[in-house]
Amino acid sequence: MREDGPVTAVRRDRVRFILDGEVRELSDVDPTLTVLGYLRQVERRCGTKEGCGEGDCGACTVVLGELHRGRVRLRAVNGCLLLLPMLDGKALFTVESLSRPGEPLHPVQQALVDRHASQCGFCTPGFAMSLFALYGIERAPSRQRIDEALAGNLCRCTGYRPIVDAARQALATGGDAVDELVSRLASQLRSVARTGTLELEHDGRRFFAPRTLEALAELVLRFPSAHLLAGGTDLGLLVTKQHRSLDTVIALAGVPELGELAERDGALEIGAAVTYSDLLAPLEARHPSVGALLRRIGSQQIRNLGTLGGNLANASPVGDALPALLALDARLLLRRGGDTRLLPVDQFFLGYRKTALRLGELIESIRLPAPPAGLAFRTYKVSKRADQDISAVCGAFAFLLEGDRVREVRIAFGGMAAVPIRARACEAALAGRPWTEETVEAAVRVLAEELTPLGDLRASARYRRLVAGNLLRKFQLETAPDAGPSLVAAGEEA
Repeated sequence: MREDGPVTAVRRDRVRFILDGEVRELSDVDPTLTVLGYLRQVERRCGTKEGCGEGDCGACTVVLGELHRGRVRLRAVNGCLLLLPMLDGKALFTVESLSRPGEPLHPVQQALVDRHASQCGFCTPGFAMSLFALYGIERAPSRQRIDEALAGNLCRCTGYRPIVDAARQALATGGDAVDELVSRLASQLRSVARTGTLELEHDGRRFFAPRTLEALAELVLRFPSAHLLAGGTDLGLLVTKQHRSLDTVIALAGVPELGELAERDGALEIGAAVTYSDLLAPLEARHPSVGALLRRIGSQQIRNLGTLGGNLANASPVGDALPALLALDARLLLRRGGDTRLLPVDQFFLGYRKTALRLGELIESIRLPAPPAGLAFRTYKVSKRADQDISAVCGAFAFLLEGDRVREVRIAFGGMAAVPIRARACEAALAGRPWTEETVEAAVRVLAEELTPLGDLRASARYRRLVAGNLLRKFQLETAPDAGPSLVAAGEEA
């Protein structure tokens, strides 16, 4: 397939976005320049800092404004992972946006001062931006909600108590000023919206952002070796950590079909570009333990950009949501040009970072079947830290009982091997047997023989094998017919 020729969509070779109420129109844009780099090197806005360069520390936090289903929403994201062309059609806010020289401090900034929550100045701007994203949206947030919003801002110079106090003070004061900002922003965002494909070229590097599924499929066929960009939370590391030059990047987020999240015939269909933040509520409604898991994937900034489709396509062996997809028997809708096929997710992973995607093929959506009556499902993540950590072991367990016996069972693990895996021998040891501790103990012994886990800095092979067995025991204790109320309350699905 030739990688040249006309693109059958309206072109625009300039990135247009809103910065502090003004339209920025950039041409000759380096497709792999990060927003962090742009702010510091071009705009000279140095309040946005670079700490880790991988979306962990939050020093680079900025806020994006975008139209979502006709309404403006503000979301905190990591500027170090966001590529500059991803700003097209959006509004950007930095810490300098909150208050200009000579003006009163923004209520978020003032609260940080009043509550003695200001730190050395390196990380405080990131905290301010995380709170700004919530300002005016939540007036009386719970401690859990505040913790979720700040989990991606890791500096602890003052301790978290004064920062949490500042959050409560600031978020209680949002009001008319926010309504005015949102109203003004809506018309500005419409003025920079585009209908055709954004196409950039700089020093031989290309960036495409199509607006239709047909244009996307055509581009992927024409550039089968291109990097497909959803949220950039993984792809961005190729730039910031590996310093790679990405010859061709095709962005997915502007394609409406890939952002759809809908229930069809009882199945939940998740577009490949649906973010974890948007996925959380509908998936938690079906499977509560998945909600707890999704809240521990990265930080709020990461979840606002990262996607389930991207996690699948990258075939990470430690992708936390992937064992759940295996246990829930998910299907992937794959597209190549005008042709589509449906593939069970347990046939998708072929090896380390290798998938069943054919040349020129992409993931269009993920389909979760309707949960059958009586399904018991849990997923558990074990890591050294509760937040912002990679799993040592992530396990997912699903079964149906017939009487007191296991009728169907699916068990999957991540963090164990080069790919997320099904524990098929263990499943066979459970199928048709009573759902008792004795049965599970026998299955644990089978599991210990079946698993050949990796040993690395996160955990030894022996530890992973032990944890996998203990998670199966935990699952049985929580779902046994005679489980006590406290155990059932721990996350019973039914």
